[in-house]
Amino acid sequence: MTRTLIRRILMMPFLVLGIVTVAFMLSQITRGDPLAALIGERQMGNPTIVAAAKAKWGLDRSLPERYAIYLGNLVQGDMGTSFRTRQPVASDLSRRLPATLELVVAAVLIGGVTGVFLGVLAAKYRDTIVDTVVRLLALTGSSVPMFWLGLLVLFIFSVRLGILPGPGRLDTRTAAPEFVTGFFTIDSLLAGQFAKFREALAHLVLPASVLGWTVTGIVARLVRASMIDVMSQDFVLAARAKGAGAWRVLLNHGLRNALIPTLTILGFTFAYLITGAVLTETIFSWPGIGSYAVDAARSLDYPAIIGVTIVGGFAFLIANLLTDIAYAIVDPRVRTGGA
Repeated sequence: MTRTLIRRILMMPFLVLGIVTVAFMLSQITRGDPLAALIGERQMGNPTIVAAAKAKWGLDRSLPERYAIYLGNLVQGDMGTSFRTRQPVASDLSRRLPATLELVVAAVLIGGVTGVFLGVLAAKYRDTIVDTVVRLLALTGSSVPMFWLGLLVLFIFSVRLGILPGPGRLDTRTAAPEFVTGFFTIDSLLAGQFAKFREALAHLVLPASVLGWTVTGIVARLVRASMIDVMSQDFVLAARAKGAGAWRVLLNHGLRNALIPTLTILGFTFAYLITGAVLTETIFSWPGIGSYAVDAARSLDYPAIIGVTIVGGFAFLIANLLTDIAYAIVDPRVRTGGA
C-alpha cells in the first residue's frame, strides 16, 4: 500500500501537467474573442488599441509561445492576470477558495452523516414503511433541481419564517473576521468573536444543507444497497449465530464494510463540489470558486478559466489520494495487499 501511495504521489506532477495542458488548449480553441471583453466592441475597429491590448496581454504571440510562457510562470506560482478583475488569478482564487471549501466541507459533513444514518435505517428496516420513506427521500435528494430547492428553502426559512439569514457569508453590515484560514466560522472563533461565529454559522446552514441534500441522496442509497449485500455474507451470518445482537452486527460488521464504497463517493463528491457548487453559490450570493468560474466564462477570461480548471483537477487528484488512504484505514486487506 505504501508503494502504491508513493507511486501516486510521484505521478501527480505529470497528471497536473496534463490537466494544465488540456485546460490551456481548450481555452484557446473556444469561440469568442477575449479582446472584445477586454477593450469593448467599439474599440475593436481601432488597430492601435487592438495592437496595444494584444501586446499587453500576450495575445500577439503564437500558441506554443503562450503555452511555454504560461508553464514557466505557473511553476513560479503565477497563474496570470485576470482579464476581468485585472488582479492575479492566484490572488483571486486564494480569496475565493476558502469560501467554497467552507461550504463544501459543511455540505459533505451534513450530507455524509445524514446519508449514512438514513442508509443504515433503511437497511435495518428493509421492505418496511421506514425503508420506503428513506428511499423516497434519497430519490428526491438525487433528482430535485438544485436551483429550485435553493430558492424554495431561501423563501421559506429566510423570507417567510425569518428564522435563518438570507444570502451571503455574513450580514451586509458585519465586517469579515481577520483572515487566518478564510473560513469565517473558524476565524471568528480564533478571534474570540462568538457573535460573529454564530452569524457565520447561521449563514452557512441553508446553502450547506441544500448542497448536502444531493450528497444525502447518493450516500443513503449506496449505504443501503451495500449493507443489504454485506448482511447476507457468511461472516455476518456467523456473527449472528454466535449470539451477537442485531444492532451490533449491523454497525460493527455491516456498516464498516458498507463504508468502503461510500468513501469513494464522498471523496469524489467533495472534489466535484469545489467547482460544481455554481448554482448554490449563485443563489446564496456565496463568493466562491463556482461564481468566479461563471463570471470568467461570461467574460472569456481565459487565465481565470484555466486557473479554476487547475484547482478543480488538483482537487480530484488530492481526493483520490486521500480516498486511498482512507481505504487502507477502513479495510486492512488494502494495507496488506490482499484486495
